[in-house]
Amino acid sequence: MVSRISPGKNQGTDTPLAGDAAVFAAALAAMRGVGLRPELAIEEVPAPTRLAPHAVAIAGEVIPHHHDEDDDAIATGRFVVLFDPESPEPWEGQWRLVTYAKANMEPEVGADPLAGEVGWSWLTEALEERGLSWAAEAGTVTAVSSQSFGALAERESTVELEIRASWSPVMSKSTELADHSKPGLI
Repeated sequence: MVSRISPGKNQGTDTPLAGDAAVFAAALAAMRGVGLRPELAIEEVPAPTRLAPHAVAIAGEVIPHHHDEDDDAIATGRFVVLFDPESPEPWEGQWRLVTYAKANMEPEVGADPLAGEVGWSWLTEALEERGLSWAAEAGTVTAVSSQSFGALAERESTVELEIRASWSPVMSKSTELADHSKPGLI
């Protein structure tokens, strides 16, 4: 069963959490304390239910002028935190972070043979710049170029870069999870 808990308390009671649920709640409390840039709008969404006993998922959008209702998102994404005290072998730890990000790009990105490598380096460099450690990283980077024809021919061509990645944070305490969830990384 997926945990849907507020930090430090059992659902519907004031009883402190024990064991694994407390570890997960402490990590989420630290993560929820991370400040957000004004152009980033996030919300908690249903988390995957079969990947780990404890999970939380956050969806977000980057809207250039956060207070203008007419602005479209220039990027969207999800950030999923999984916690399994049994340390699944492929994870190389108890924690697994999964991210998905999609952003509009300049048209020349769609033809760039290095677009995937550059997209992947954005993730790894962001982790390195924060001095973070991780293991078992995996992912894909996809450039999608769309051109419209016929009745839709007047639409501008678009290019989107999509990054799907997962990694296991290497931490000495669960509250360090917040360092892996700071804006700019996700």
